Amino acid sequence: MAGIDRRGFLASAGAAAMAASPYAVPLAWSAQTDPYDALLEQVLALSPETATSSGLDKGKRAGLKHRLDDRSGGRRLSFYEAVIDAAPRLRASAPPADIRAASYRETVLWLADTMRPFRGFRYGAVGGYSYPVPYVLSQLSGLYQSLPDFLVSQHTITGADDAEAVLDRMAAASRVIDDETEQMRRDSAVGAVAPDFLLDRTIRQLTQFQASQQGAAGGMVASLANRAGALGLAGDWRRRAQAITDGPMAAAIARQLAAVEQLRLRARSSAGVGALPDGDAYYAACLRFHTSTDLTPDAAHQLGLQQVAEISARARVVLDARGVTRGTVAEGIKALWSDPAEQFPNTDEGRRQVLAFISDRLADMTRRLPQAFSHLPKTPLEVRRVPPDTELGAPGAYSQSGSIDGTRPGAIYFNLADTANWPRWAIPTTAYHEGLPGHHFAGSIANETRGVPDLFKLLGFNAYNEGWALYAEQLADELGVYDDLPLGRLGMLQGSLFRACRIVVDTGMHARGWSREKAIAYLVETCGSTADDARREIERYCAWPGQACGYKIGHLELLRLRQRARLAMGARFDLKGFHDTLLNRGAQPLAVVGAAVDAWIAGRA
Repeated sequence: MAGIDRRGFLASAGAAAMAASPYAVPLAWSAQTDPYDALLEQVLALSPETATSSGLDKGKRAGLKHRLDDRSGGRRLSFYEAVIDAAPRLRASAPPADIRAASYRETVLWLADTMRPFRGFRYGAVGGYSYPVPYVLSQLSGLYQSLPDFLVSQHTITGADDAEAVLDRMAAASRVIDDETEQMRRDSAVGAVAPDFLLDRTIRQLTQFQASQQGAAGGMVASLANRAGALGLAGDWRRRAQAITDGPMAAAIARQLAAVEQLRLRARSSAGVGALPDGDAYYAACLRFHTSTDLTPDAAHQLGLQQVAEISARARVVLDARGVTRGTVAEGIKALWSDPAEQFPNTDEGRRQVLAFISDRLADMTRRLPQAFSHLPKTPLEVRRVPPDTELGAPGAYSQSGSIDGTRPGAIYFNLADTANWPRWAIPTTAYHEGLPGHHFAGSIANETRGVPDLFKLLGFNAYNEGWALYAEQLADELGVYDDLPLGRLGMLQGSLFRACRIVVDTGMHARGWSREKAIAYLVETCGSTADDARREIERYCAWPGQACGYKIGHLELLRLRQRARLAMGARFDLKGFHDTLLNRGAQPLAVVGAAVDAWIAGRA
């Protein structure tokens, strides 16, 4: 991939004009106030759920623990509203001479400039993982999709006030759900309706949510009652929680379900956002957000095709060495994918075996990490199954960061609805991607590094986050993890090929009019995905335009920066120092990361 022009990037960030905001957020900012601390408070006020998930809902912020995010139309962009509105004052300030401080300033300005265009679209919102999404409700967006795991896994209970806060949030859910339903209706009125197959998935999941959360044994009800009981907290927590889930929450979900079913009657079948009003511009904005580059959809598509060809050639070598010489690369991968010797039983016991296997590979990785890193994270990592209630529309695997205050461990989740999706040789590379030295490692290092403002432990940049995780997969191979599992290297290459295919199908659907079926077929025929896995992935890309492109593009840029540093520094190059430079500021746009690497090469960092 061609290098990113940081000078042009930073210049454009500095020169962008600021439009008047219809959602102005007052920002207490003075010469005596750290601007990032002030901005952090506004971000958390707009997103109390972020305060909880990051462990920043204590002390003076304890009241945030009783609230949910405002999902009404006036707050479509969530905490990005505060970032956008803070940019003019930050831009007017003198750029700091310190490299680290300068990187934080440019990070905020980049994020403001990148998110501001989304105010101009008459539809969409910020959904799961703080991504801009065209549909406020989908199989991946909506309070129904995030609330159970949020209250059960992220909302900690240490006393009666925390338990009351759960009830307050459950009580607030009906209003938030109704706000989302109304936003969906407004969006549909201007022509922004999700594809019929996404609405079908949403209807099924809403129905499952309703069934799983009602009654005394409902998921959120039981969690609150059990945790309060374990702490000996006096009160009838189960009855009070059930009155909410069986009452106002169930009524709001019923209204939402009816609205989605009504919308389904006139939904389109086209997969891409190009069919929406100003859809081409919307996709271009999403692509910039997720890749932190100015790549056009056409350039990204061509890059994806190039990478598919290169990685397929490398996978061919591994397959031939295994004796799988017939057919295409995808056919060879499929043959090994379905090999009974590589499968775990599709039973509860088989699922426990999968989780134990993942834990063993991560323990092996932990012993290798000192070869490449100066500092190892202290935050524990847990391996979990995706909750069965949400696995139908959930990704194959994902990570959940630990809290900033260190009180909640990080976790990686594997979707085990069908263990056939996880042959033994394909699992390790995903564990390294999501866990160590991937997402969990990077997020924990940022949280634990002194001097990183809390704001920058919250912000995420897809190309950096996912680029690092894909880089971590390659680094794992470089650390020798496949010496005892040679076929695992094919898992790494298949994963890399999969990410290259993602660029092709994402740009294909959203910029070239590909159908859902064509995109699914491409994944199956090119990288050996199962039909079920390909369907789930393609539907994910339909709900999150551009997100699938950040992985490989970010990976290529990090590799390019490493190679540039090696060539420029020669014997001075230190892999541990390079990794410190990438990780010890938190997540940032690729252009800002590149500037930090340049400073490190020059001895100024």
